[in-house]
Amino acid sequence: MSNHRLLMGVSALAFSLAGLAFAPSAAFAQTGTDAPQTPSSLDDVLVFGQGQSRQQASVTEAIIAMEAPGTSPLKAIERLPGVSFQSADAFGNYEWSARLVLRSFNQNQLGFTLDGVPLGDMSYGNHNGLHISRATISENVARVDVAQGSGALGTASSSNLGGTIQFVSRRPTENFGVDLAGTYGSENTSRGLVRIDTGSLFGDDSLRASLTYVDHQADKWKGFGEQNQKQLNLNAVLPVGRGELYGFYNTSERRENDYQDMSLEQISRLGRNWDNNSDNYGNAVTNADIYQANPGGDCPQLGGGSGTNAYVGGASCIDDAYFNAAGLRDDTLAALTFTYPVTDHLDISLTGYAHKNEGQGLWWSPYVPTPAGAPDQTGTAIVNPSPISVRTTEYDIDRRGIVGSATLVVGMHTLEGGFWMENNDFTQARRFYGLDRVANTRNSLDFLANPFFTQWAYDFATETRHYYLQDTWTVTDALTVNFGFKSLAVENAATTITGANKTGTIKADDNFLPQIGVAFEVNEDHQLFASYTENMRAYESSNTGGPFSATAAGFAALQNNLEPESSKTIEAGWRFRMDQIQGSVAVYDVRFENRLLGVALGAPILGLGNGIQNVGAVQSRGFEAAAIWSFAQNWSAYGSFSYNDSTYQDDVLDGAGVLVAATAGKTVLNTPETLARGEVAYDDGHLYATLAGAFTGSRFSSYLNDESVDSYTVFELTAGYRFLDRADWLDGTIVQLNVTNLFDEDYISTVGSGGFQNTAGRQTFLPGAPRQAFVTLRRRF
Repeated sequence: MSNHRLLMGVSALAFSLAGLAFAPSAAFAQTGTDAPQTPSSLDDVLVFGQGQSRQQASVTEAIIAMEAPGTSPLKAIERLPGVSFQSADAFGNYEWSARLVLRSFNQNQLGFTLDGVPLGDMSYGNHNGLHISRATISENVARVDVAQGSGALGTASSSNLGGTIQFVSRRPTENFGVDLAGTYGSENTSRGLVRIDTGSLFGDDSLRASLTYVDHQADKWKGFGEQNQKQLNLNAVLPVGRGELYGFYNTSERRENDYQDMSLEQISRLGRNWDNNSDNYGNAVTNADIYQANPGGDCPQLGGGSGTNAYVGGASCIDDAYFNAAGLRDDTLAALTFTYPVTDHLDISLTGYAHKNEGQGLWWSPYVPTPAGAPDQTGTAIVNPSPISVRTTEYDIDRRGIVGSATLVVGMHTLEGGFWMENNDFTQARRFYGLDRVANTRNSLDFLANPFFTQWAYDFATETRHYYLQDTWTVTDALTVNFGFKSLAVENAATTITGANKTGTIKADDNFLPQIGVAFEVNEDHQLFASYTENMRAYESSNTGGPFSATAAGFAALQNNLEPESSKTIEAGWRFRMDQIQGSVAVYDVRFENRLLGVALGAPILGLGNGIQNVGAVQSRGFEAAAIWSFAQNWSAYGSFSYNDSTYQDDVLDGAGVLVAATAGKTVLNTPETLARGEVAYDDGHLYATLAGAFTGSRFSSYLNDESVDSYTVFELTAGYRFLDRADWLDGTIVQLNVTNLFDEDYISTVGSGGFQNTAGRQTFLPGAPRQAFVTLRRRF
């Protein structure tokens, strides 16, 4: 094993003092196809998008391996400037809480792919894809490419108003090998991984494959419940003449209990360790009886009543705690890609893919009692019904698509064209399931059967057609210009099965979305770049998000008048290398038109849908910087800094021109003005350690900016030892310690878990996890 060097982090202040706190997207070079690597040089760790005309960066598997095993690759990219990642768990995998904000664009306004396969917009309420933590095992991610401003024209996404995040899988190795890893830590966390690489099965340059299995089990850090996942990844590569076939078949079974969404008033009154009363069904039944005997606005945090009802278990309000909540997701994602160099100047690529998902989001609701005679899980009539029922949102996705491209080199021009076509059948329903009064008769981590009521059910058919064409012109050895355009058309058709009639069609299309960029090499150490891009976001096909989440009357009013969200992005920057320092600086200006804001109606558990507001334009301007410094033998340091100023440009008016919300001049919610990160690392090939500190500025949580959460700084520590050059069985073994939230910072991580409203008071916050520690042993045989 080669000598290794890893990044570690201190605080961004140290880098500011050293004059290093400037540079945009840090990027890490892709490693080879063997076992997960750690960087052996500075260039293996950070590459600042060299040659790109846009702001782009990559993190490699070496950086992901420095996180606690099982950590979402999304958490690994938060070290890049402009990236704000939030989650209530240490791993960043708890999907209800996971939020990614990139230059004021939220998660469902970005584009995500895995090996070129679209992952949709990664909404919690699945409708057109799945989260990366379910799409593949984190240890099997070789590289994550992040374009903060705009992705390549060929990116298979209909939601990338802002940036794109492309995940690249670790390929099967050419030599036989077995990877084993085990992790144990806080909250009874245990994670076991085994990966088998077949190597080339029939001699050099022949079929090779890998099979990986992971079982991850963990208790919640507060309250009662579990967050578990089992995954299987099968990858294979088959050389075909000068080309190759590459395919994967990935499955995931996710079972996770939820934390209680809280308002700021609740956090102040009850503390960050408050949670659902999942350990005491009797208390939940008593509180439901009390509420149903005296329903109404008895919750002070929601602006009603005094909260003086005699609730038990420490609650002052029916919405302080529910008995339980959970998210269940089963996914299968498969793809097959054929790439072939037809000639020395012409390459083609074709990918076919399929994705099936079954999901349920569960909430034990005191608002809807179980009626007598309702069926239980086995279908037997319930004689002694509970004042509680289980409310679900159910998801079934069946989507198939194809992505193709061709690249032709003609003299100084590289011409590329391609397409993406997808048909997605998505069924969504809201159902209620019965409970017995004496004991909870439904397992929160099992799919529920035999509902007593279906409130609504819709089938959505979404057809996506995307084409693009571009030319990259090498004007001189120093100057490269690329220009092109894409055409995007997405038609959403809804069929009402049960509930308010929203049968209808809505379409978003634009036949000319241009992109132009330029990169100029001043010399081998300095490069300037600039780009201009236009993008459009398709409508969401879902009854819990987008235009279909409005009331039937609201959707009818919107259907023929709504304009899709669109953006125009200008960015420019400078990449540099000076002795032991390399980095990048970038500025950007984004004009966002027809921004649609979903205003949640009522407490989240009520599921009352959204009001849809078009706030017109949003202006976003910012500055990003990052640098890495190899300042001594075995030592390196990294720092990044981001500044963002994003404001709504217009007030919200109703159809008669009456003011609904004075949003003009207000800051875009959940968007920190300032982000900073610092890391310092030591690595002598055997002993390695990293200390990283990340600062997140304050964030508004209401459209009118009358509520906000404070800034915070969180530190993480990684330390490990590699047993190398030994004659005993320990040779090649790695032991690693990860400590998250090192100084046990008390902070609010997720903003928006329960949606957003114009004014303050919503239960939409999740505190961040406290300090946790994990120890990992891994070895490749």
